[in-house]
Amino acid sequence: MAELLYRLGRFSAKRAWLIVVSWLLILASVGGLAVAANAKLSTSLSIAGIESQLVIDELKKSFPEASRGSGQVVFHAADGVAFTQAEKDAITDVLAEVAKLPSVADTLNPFETQASLDASRQEIIDGYAEIDAARVELEKAQTAIDEGLAGLEAAKAMLPPAQVEMMAAKLAAGQQQIDNGLAEIEKNLPKLEFGEQLLDAAENFGTVSADGQVALASIYFDAPLSQIEKPQITAATDLLANADLGSVQVEVSQDLSQSLSGILGVGEVVGLLIAAIVLFVMLGTFIGAGLPVLSAILGVGISAALTLALASQIEMTSTTPILGVMLGLAVGIDYSLFVLNRHRRQLKTGMPLVDSIALANGTSGNAVLFAGLTVVIALVALNLTGIGFLGMMGSMGAIAILISVAAALTFTPAMLRLVGMRILSKKERLTLESVKPAHSAEDLHAAMESGASKKSVWAAKHPWLALLFAGVILAVVALPSSSMRLGLPDGGSEPTDSTAYRAYTLTTEAFGEGANGQIISVATVDFALDDDAQLELQAAIAGDLIALENVSAVVPGGVSDDAKTLIFSVVPSEGPSTIETENLVRDIRGLEADFAAKYDAELGVTGITATNIDISQKLNDALPIYLGTVLLLSILLMTLVFRSIAVPIIASLGFLLTVFATLGAVVAVHQWGWLGFLFDIHNPGPILSFLPTMLIGILFGLAMDYQLFLVSGMREAYVHGKSAREAIDQGIHLGRAVVVAAAIIMITVFGGFAFSHVTSVRPIGFGLAVGVLIDAFLVRLILVPAVMSLLGDKAWWLPKWLDRIMPDVDVEGAKLERSHIH
Repeated sequence: MAELLYRLGRFSAKRAWLIVVSWLLILASVGGLAVAANAKLSTSLSIAGIESQLVIDELKKSFPEASRGSGQVVFHAADGVAFTQAEKDAITDVLAEVAKLPSVADTLNPFETQASLDASRQEIIDGYAEIDAARVELEKAQTAIDEGLAGLEAAKAMLPPAQVEMMAAKLAAGQQQIDNGLAEIEKNLPKLEFGEQLLDAAENFGTVSADGQVALASIYFDAPLSQIEKPQITAATDLLANADLGSVQVEVSQDLSQSLSGILGVGEVVGLLIAAIVLFVMLGTFIGAGLPVLSAILGVGISAALTLALASQIEMTSTTPILGVMLGLAVGIDYSLFVLNRHRRQLKTGMPLVDSIALANGTSGNAVLFAGLTVVIALVALNLTGIGFLGMMGSMGAIAILISVAAALTFTPAMLRLVGMRILSKKERLTLESVKPAHSAEDLHAAMESGASKKSVWAAKHPWLALLFAGVILAVVALPSSSMRLGLPDGGSEPTDSTAYRAYTLTTEAFGEGANGQIISVATVDFALDDDAQLELQAAIAGDLIALENVSAVVPGGVSDDAKTLIFSVVPSEGPSTIETENLVRDIRGLEADFAAKYDAELGVTGITATNIDISQKLNDALPIYLGTVLLLSILLMTLVFRSIAVPIIASLGFLLTVFATLGAVVAVHQWGWLGFLFDIHNPGPILSFLPTMLIGILFGLAMDYQLFLVSGMREAYVHGKSAREAIDQGIHLGRAVVVAAAIIMITVFGGFAFSHVTSVRPIGFGLAVGVLIDAFLVRLILVPAVMSLLGDKAWWLPKWLDRIMPDVDVEGAKLERSHIH
């Protein structure tokens, strides 16, 4: 492979303009495809097979109207006065216009709904009053009948038999009317009582606030939101935003407002600029600093365009292309830097330009290819979780990595040829006049190592102190990970200047936090229910649901056409991402056995809140399996590369420490809210459900990169006769500068995404930035050399039988150097 990459580097250097133009043509072509494809990116997550999704699938068959997607719209009288009739009419009109849009099935008018609720409550009051009045009248009539019967009995002897018989018949008819009246009361009283039970359960539910200043409407689409194209949702929200409603403020919920409003924001651009500054400080030239950034941007542009083009045919979440951009920028800069840095070091030994480019591509490029494939394997392995959207994110991320590797191995050599010796600073070019070219691989290494520090590495010189230092920090940072709770961000986590946050806040203040995350409960029976049976069952089920803890209201949502499926909307007392609401979903599902016994009915739970909880649980269950797979993969790969038993185990345990410490930092900041002011975390909540799995996959690849670039130098020195301790020093001295620079670049790029305009991206960027910081500086530069120093020669022990059967993976291209340097 090293020889092939050597030839590829030489070809790219000699045909530099062909390579550069080819890449630009690819970018233009894929970009055109992306524009023409009109990507469909989903803002909601779903996993086939989870309980809430099974309920939705069943509703599509038995009760299609109940399976459709919906979103809330909040109208607020911003002038501090209750809605006027003119404002109510204007809101009614705009909702009617929205209902006419494609993909919109219906809208819920808050004023009509509230009026209906109020009328129903008044009907119950009036019904009881009418019954009470009827009872009084019937009691009076009964008294009159009783008195008539008594008088008739006394007058029987004085009246003709015919007259007595006629009067008795009238009294009997009157008694029959009274009996019929009492029977009618007994017939209607249960209906009234059932209706009262339903209204009692819905007592805390409303669509217009008590002060008349906030109204909560809903938009119902003709399919689940994940199947509705974003332009159709935007058409509805734009119509609402542009409506002439006077002083009425219009805000829409998170379901309707989430979008991919630009892949890069201010934070990401700032991170990229800082990375460029780091490159300039390291390399000393603007050309040198700009080339890796240019290579990364080219790769990211192609991978992002390709992802958006594929999104027109394959369902993807809006986070998928952003993840590809995040990874592509970070590794694209680093991989190009590794090749460029090796090339610069070789040029400073007097090596000819094209020869240096080719050799850098065959040596450092070989390591880049292996490192890139490691990241790709880790990302593609996300498909092993069985979670579709996560596997898709991993696959698209892997494509971004592959394109970045290809750019580093072809575009970077071509650009190095075009910039020529200007890749070195003026001072460095001047010193070349007195440099004699190396005539052997040993001379080359001696020349490249001449500027390296000869001091002993601190971690290897004081291993126990280094272990204590790094171990204490890692343990402290990892502690919060034991409290990690997975979930998905709700509207309260959105930026405070967003419409989703304002909608969430207005809804909370007017109707309670639970109104932002209603839970849909579905009861299904095997037989059709008549009207009376429907009402009785609805009342009984509502009573069972309202009796649960953390329930604010229970509202009947309708009955299917076949009269077998009943829908209920359960309003929690707390917000959708709280532990109380999570427990409530489990409590409702805990009623399944009781419902089967009491009502011969099946009970299901669905809705966005329940779906998010189910997704989080599914991801949490898949986490240990995925982590174990990655650790096993890590040990196998490192054994192959380093031909050692101890080194792979050290590397893998170090990676495990990185994972727990990273998750601990994420929990402390994003779940507990520590330093929330710095990262705009005003409403801490559960950790993004797919974040731990995603972090494990990405950090595994990056951790193995650093391990490779540092420890491969140690192995090479050890194989060439250096002592175990000397090999550690040499490997760290040779690889430290480029690894530190690469880590800082990744930290700044990922850190920029920690301030992203997309809420779900922020914890990913933060976690990756912290993970790189921990792994590069604490684990790879301190912990690993300290442990290897303690092990000494044992660190490189490998059973002879295993050494014989293992292929020789020359990652650093040592054989290539010996064959091409004369």
